[in-house]
Amino acid sequence: MDLQTLTAFFMWCTIVNGSILIVWTLIFLLAPELVYRSQNAWIPLPRDSFNVVMYCFIGLFKLLFLVFNAVPYLALLLIT
Repeated sequence: MDLQTLTAFFMWCTIVNGSILIVWTLIFLLAPELVYRSQNAWIPLPRDSFNVVMYCFIGLFKLLFLVFNAVPYLALLLIT
């Protein structure tokens, strides 16, 4: 696999996963009650615990996004 293909792959991974992160964060910030009610139907949790879990998941996803998508893409941009 050449560097151009690898760079294009990481570019699209960064775009797709960054979009997922932005949409997930916006939905949780703009409609938290809807998210809580829809998830509470499957797994009943107190509201405070639910907020902590959601913030931890968003934080973990952001960390994984940066480490496995954004940083390799930027590194490939620097070497090409």
